[in-house]
Amino acid sequence: MSSLNLDDFSDLIERPDGGVRRDAEARRERQIVPPGALGRLDDLGEWLAAAQSAVPVRPIEQPRVVLFAGDHGVAELGVSARRAGGAVELVREILEGGRPVSVLARRLGVPVRVVDMALDCDPEALPEAVVRHRVRRGSGRIDVEDALTLEEAEAAFRAGVAVADEEADSGTDLVVLGDVSVGGTTAAGVLVAALCGTDASVVTGRGGLAIDDLVWMRKCAAIRDALRRARPVLGDQLQLLATVGGADLAAITGFLLQSAVRKMPVVLDGVVVAACALVGQRIAFRAPDWWLAAHNSGEPGQAKALDRMALEPLLDQGVKVGEGAGGLLALPMVRAAAALAAELPEKPKDENPEDPETPEDSETPKDSETPEAEESVAEKEQPETA
Repeated sequence: MSSLNLDDFSDLIERPDGGVRRDAEARRERQIVPPGALGRLDDLGEWLAAAQSAVPVRPIEQPRVVLFAGDHGVAELGVSARRAGGAVELVREILEGGRPVSVLARRLGVPVRVVDMALDCDPEALPEAVVRHRVRRGSGRIDVEDALTLEEAEAAFRAGVAVADEEADSGTDLVVLGDVSVGGTTAAGVLVAALCGTDASVVTGRGGLAIDDLVWMRKCAAIRDALRRARPVLGDQLQLLATVGGADLAAITGFLLQSAVRKMPVVLDGVVVAACALVGQRIAFRAPDWWLAAHNSGEPGQAKALDRMALEPLLDQGVKVGEGAGGLLALPMVRAAAALAAELPEKPKDENPEDPETPEDSETPKDSETPEAEESVAEKEQPETA
């Protein structure tokens, strides 16, 4: 029996400040560029203002990429183009600067934090920069067994909460959230299909390193089998993560919810994070108001999850690589929206309001008040003489 009460998040999470958002909208209407001329940048700037509870909105100065890493036992079925247990290789490449997220983060000046939740390797094999929160070595094969015990799921969830607190306490003002996994998109597909009430084929994508038709069919079958195991536990979100999720997915869910508690905006990267966000929405319905969908990766599971949460992606470039790369592509747009909202000058106040009283009007007496008018009135009032 878990000691974690997920209902607490529903009570703790508030929506971004609606009054501040209205103030931001009013400020936008006073700026020199007409409202609507900047498209979604207007909405984005107002969203940031409400999240920060500040008008004008503050610039994004301390963003960070946070990646939760883990291996999934379902990868043993050959559902990925990468070898089972190979997530550690991706972690090394990221930290050595050789992955797309590394290049983008370096160019944008954003630090990257990688958190080990369930990598299938010896801890000594990991670079020193990796944050250690491992709850087990690899998650279980979800088509035939639980990914985690309930205790492991709780430990992973709490680890995600702790990392969110660390980021908020350190002054991070926006997080780009992603995953580093092998087999993670299969687990994500199960969660999305279960929570959206759809079939496996609807959510099964090709992954970042594209798979062929045979591998796709194996992946679809694995999601179908795991989906049968997921449906009986849909009413308990922590048990759902234990049954068909994984340690990295449980941690991402905890991170998302605690970020909303701490009022720290989060940019969602790919299908794995979107699936966890969908679980988070089930736990606390106001939480998605603190999240921003970075991009459309082309993964059907991601599109299904974002649609259910009414989150519209900022970009549509078909970036499937994961690892936070798509999220970082959206960061310049977020920063641009903040800058425009804060720095565009306001229109000058109207110096000629409607029906003004001009100096000439105030100094010139009306006809009935002129000396000539007074004399005319006096003549008319004199009685006629015989």
